Amino acid sequence: MGIIEKIKEIETEMARTQKNKATEYHLGQLKAKIAKLRTQLLEPPKGSSGAGEGFEVTKYGHGRVALIGFPSVGKSTLLTMLTGTHSEVASYEFTTLTCIPGIIHYNDTKIQLLDLPGIIEGASEGKGRGRQVIAVSKSSDIVLMVLDASKSEGHRQILTRELEAVGLRLNKRPPQIYFKKKKTGGISFNSTMQLTHVDEKLCYQILHEYKIHNAEVLFREDATVDDFIDVIEGNRKYMKCIYVYNKIDVVGIDDVDRLSRQPNSIVISCNLKACPLNTVGMDNVQYISKGKLRTVGRESMGICDCPVACVGIQSSYSSPATMLFRNLLTHCLVYITKILLLNLLQLNLDRLLARMWEAMGLVRVYTKPQGQQPDFAEPVVLSADRGGCTVEDFCNHIHRSLVKDVRYVLVWGTSAKHYPQHCGLSHLLQDEDVVQIVKKKEKDDGGGRGRFKSHSNAPARISDREKKARLKT
Repeated sequence: MGIIEKIKEIETEMARTQKNKATEYHLGQLKAKIAKLRTQLLEPPKGSSGAGEGFEVTKYGHGRVALIGFPSVGKSTLLTMLTGTHSEVASYEFTTLTCIPGIIHYNDTKIQLLDLPGIIEGASEGKGRGRQVIAVSKSSDIVLMVLDASKSEGHRQILTRELEAVGLRLNKRPPQIYFKKKKTGGISFNSTMQLTHVDEKLCYQILHEYKIHNAEVLFREDATVDDFIDVIEGNRKYMKCIYVYNKIDVVGIDDVDRLSRQPNSIVISCNLKACPLNTVGMDNVQYISKGKLRTVGRESMGICDCPVACVGIQSSYSSPATMLFRNLLTHCLVYITKILLLNLLQLNLDRLLARMWEAMGLVRVYTKPQGQQPDFAEPVVLSADRGGCTVEDFCNHIHRSLVKDVRYVLVWGTSAKHYPQHCGLSHLLQDEDVVQIVKKKEKDDGGGRGRFKSHSNAPARISDREKKARLKT
């Protein structure tokens, strides 16, 4: 029996087991067995040699974002609209067969966006190159889960379940559980609060399932059995995820409002294509909406089926002033129509970029040389997930040997209480701060000047002294 068959057998046993006080210990052991088998499933075969088959993408920029979703949900179109990188789009599924990277230039930073092939149910078991796709997503800073707004809500649960099966925890923080293996002494179990999901006996059974008989366990929060198993495994990665609902132009306004109010969710539309082709006058305005070419003329009075309101103007007067006013108002309406239609080309993509920026937590720090103006051209970009955002991390980002030469720093910005503020290496920087580094003065090793020198520069040994040349006679 293979590993996948064992996992399905245990899941079947858990499904038919009633959940009550008497069976919680048995269910805890079954969860531990499934976690062990899934860890073995992710490990490469023992007899294999060489690099495995995957997507080789070099990290570039100040952050990395991965697009994950089912086939034909608009991932390639979203990559093209955000980065300008061409990704093949077609009406059939699995158009993208490899990883296609693109660069987003936003707020003076460069963010790498990865378009990954669509995954299907069972990707955690290796179906449809699911392991390679999920492996690339593990190396990202955040995940954009692209969903079809016209499909059922089950797609979101399926993708979340597949990602959690390989060790990804979306929008969760690491549990406050201290765990350390020991050589002797048995199992020491303690907690700083009352536990409602686990107890000491259940923790002992889970540890024995992992063949751990000497360890120290401390619960600092009311964690669950799954959290305790994740701490024991030690290979879980906690990432932020934004649920992007695409194709909102084919659903009603009530569904759009409901989806937009869900936590960590945002609604967009990459299929809403509206571009003015002929806007010379209001007599003939053509636009594309929902894949069809439509024309609005002067005879269309009031509000038409155009995404914007086109107003027809008629007047019984033919004076030059009336005609001038009519032409001026017509050109103003055409200009406003162009702006609105161009904004509809990227429906809510600006808020998507703002949400990505907020989730990544990037901090831009500008440098200021002594006696000069700050350099706002190229900021130093820091992140809490990539090293930290303190002054020491800022110095290490510039050069590793700079920390030992720092005397103090002057900080301007939101993190400073007054301008400028003298700060040390532990000061936490915030976005758009300006930093000036003041280095230590070099000490004079001469020990005095002139005849007050405490020592000479001559070598200590006579044999090391330079011999003078012989005098010419």
